[in-house]
Amino acid sequence: MEETILTVKNLNKTFGKKQILHDVSFECQRGRIVGLIGANGAGKTTIMKAILSLIKSDGQIKIAGQTSSFNSHQALQKVGALVEYPGIYPYLSGRDHLRLFVADTSNQKERVQEIIDELKLNEYVDQKAKLYSLGMKQKLGIAMALVNQPELVILDEPMNGLDPQATKDLRELILNYKNQGMTVLISSHILGELQKLAEDLIVIDHGRVIKKTTMTQLLANNQHFVVLKTNDNQKARELLEIVGFEISATSPLRIVLTEENTVERIMSILMKQQITINDVQHEDADLEESILKLIAD
Repeated sequence: MEETILTVKNLNKTFGKKQILHDVSFECQRGRIVGLIGANGAGKTTIMKAILSLIKSDGQIKIAGQTSSFNSHQALQKVGALVEYPGIYPYLSGRDHLRLFVADTSNQKERVQEIIDELKLNEYVDQKAKLYSLGMKQKLGIAMALVNQPELVILDEPMNGLDPQATKDLRELILNYKNQGMTVLISSHILGELQKLAEDLIVIDHGRVIKKTTMTQLLANNQHFVVLKTNDNQKARELLEIVGFEISATSPLRIVLTEENTVERIMSILMKQQITINDVQHEDADLEESILKLIAD
């Protein structure tokens, strides 16, 4: 049976007269990567801040079975986090930051060097942080979140400012830690990256949980398309729309497939009208399309 490491129950948060979170409830299982998804302003960062006791909120939060709140948060010793921007001191080096963060001082030097190697920080880690680019600061913030090998790590937009190679390296590192039993709660507006990482999904809209599912289940319910190139796309589109096909793009033609509206039916209609099909490709909707459809519904 899977072990629950994080329980969020009936979480509510109000700023002034405006309620931001409405009875948010979900769980994270140990050793899973959980994606927190929603539009800007949906409440993702507020949820993460509430879990980390950075803001006061109403509701119950348990980490590894231990209740955590704004006034009592010993359970957070098991948690690493990067939320919004890393808290960096401009006149300290990256290495100094990591030394400050390491809980196990007996193994400090080795652990600091290990995380420096894992995140490929060696080139600039001994420079003062005020000289760092946005991407360098981001990587240092991630290193600070991971240096104590926490049971749960909370990452808010961790790919911000990272180049494609650094993004790929981070993805592989997160998967490696996950395989060692770490739980990761991650939000990212780069849904293509989240699709490669997250196993479980919590979809937030206007401060409410609208869906709890797995990546596999969500993508299995996706729309399927066929992408066509013909010798007369305009005529092909008109013919297919007349008989009830939904066209989601026109150059090339991207046609929604259903049980009735199949590839065979498309071929039959177009061939009867002597339209030449030059190329056919199958395509599935990605995570972004699935989420947008979910929120719209």
